[in-house]
Amino acid sequence: KIKKEIKILNHDIEINYGKASVKLTGKGDILLQKNIDEISYSINNKYKGYDFSTLIKFKDNPISIDFLNYKKKIDKEFTLSLKGNKKIDGSTRFDLISIIEKDNKIQIESLTLDNKLRITNLKKADFNYFDKENIKNRFSLIKKNNIYYLEGFALNGDSLIQNLVDEKESKSNIINKNFTLNINLDELILDQNYKLNNLKGDLSFDNQKIINGNLIGFFSKSEKMKFTVKTKGQEKITTLFLDKAEPIVSRYKFIKGFNRGTLDFYSSKNGNLSTSTLKIYDFRLKELPMLTKILTLASLQGIADILTGEGISFDEFEMNFTNKKNLMNIEEIYAIGPAISILMRGYIEKNKIVSLRGTLVPATTINKAIGSIPVLGQILVGSKTGEGVFGVSFKIKGPPKNLETTVNPIKTLTPRFITRTLENIKKKN
Repeated sequence: KIKKEIKILNHDIEINYGKASVKLTGKGDILLQKNIDEISYSINNKYKGYDFSTLIKFKDNPISIDFLNYKKKIDKEFTLSLKGNKKIDGSTRFDLISIIEKDNKIQIESLTLDNKLRITNLKKADFNYFDKENIKNRFSLIKKNNIYYLEGFALNGDSLIQNLVDEKESKSNIINKNFTLNINLDELILDQNYKLNNLKGDLSFDNQKIINGNLIGFFSKSEKMKFTVKTKGQEKITTLFLDKAEPIVSRYKFIKGFNRGTLDFYSSKNGNLSTSTLKIYDFRLKELPMLTKILTLASLQGIADILTGEGISFDEFEMNFTNKKNLMNIEEIYAIGPAISILMRGYIEKNKIVSLRGTLVPATTINKAIGSIPVLGQILVGSKTGEGVFGVSFKIKGPPKNLETTVNPIKTLTPRFITRTLENIKKKN
């Protein structure tokens, strides 16, 4: 809550003049926010720059460090110490940055910034603090032979993952060098319910983007997370596999009550165009507002009740899509489960328009249609197909915050729908 006008009050200042230098020291009160804090400082000009040392004691004022998910307790004293050198060319070297609040301590050594405030070097950083969720973070970042080592007992990655999901990742250019990051963490906390143990691997960065990487961590002895990035020439291939999909998928606001599930993601990017496939297996949904609306409009009330009650199971979800700048072209989304199956396609232009169309059919109708195929249908689904109800075709279009949905009943299934369902049944057999 920094004020536009900063005031210094009741200061004792001493200035020493020399032939080639001027040294200024001082201390007193400083009004940055609502309440008064204390500050002491020393500035000593030298050839082509000056040394500085500052200590500020924040008392009854809030302090927040967003990228660390840290927030100072109002009634606790927070001490910030800075020591370093500022060059005439604009570069800054912090020999020490120290933050202390009772049991919380963050210390950074030899951090260098260029004249555009981009990081060019860092020797060491130690973090030992409780974050906003009262989770103990204890890790360090150490540079050895141009490789940075991220090591420690625990790191809460919850807010970082949420920012990525919300597309709030920083787009500013804050690092002015290419580097490799080696990761070795006992625990990476994903959310209140999930964490990865023994997270290990390497990530190589070029212009702040991952160009190569290999990470693996474990939910349990038999359940893992694996992330890879490989760049060859102009093509970059990214994969992500999660034995537990919930800590990622459940973060999307338009999906509610997601649980279980295994996630498998593959993406190939060449230039501005990326081609991707997302698959999720064996999961349950309690509520998907858009789908519930379609079911209700189509008078498939039984399935709509399941979605807003105990949930509905899906055996498989597959989405094939391409991205180019702000345009996502959805070639196909296919989901099948014991109660319902969905096939849809369309496009989404970020923050402008959504245009989707598809088919939604209860399982009894699918079985009836496939069962009517001579010989093959009898082998695949047997004779107990049930009468069921017919499905619906639907369209969803409009600005993201004002979508319009139209629904029409259907009496026959498209060949593509039957083909995809047969493929799924064959895989199970």
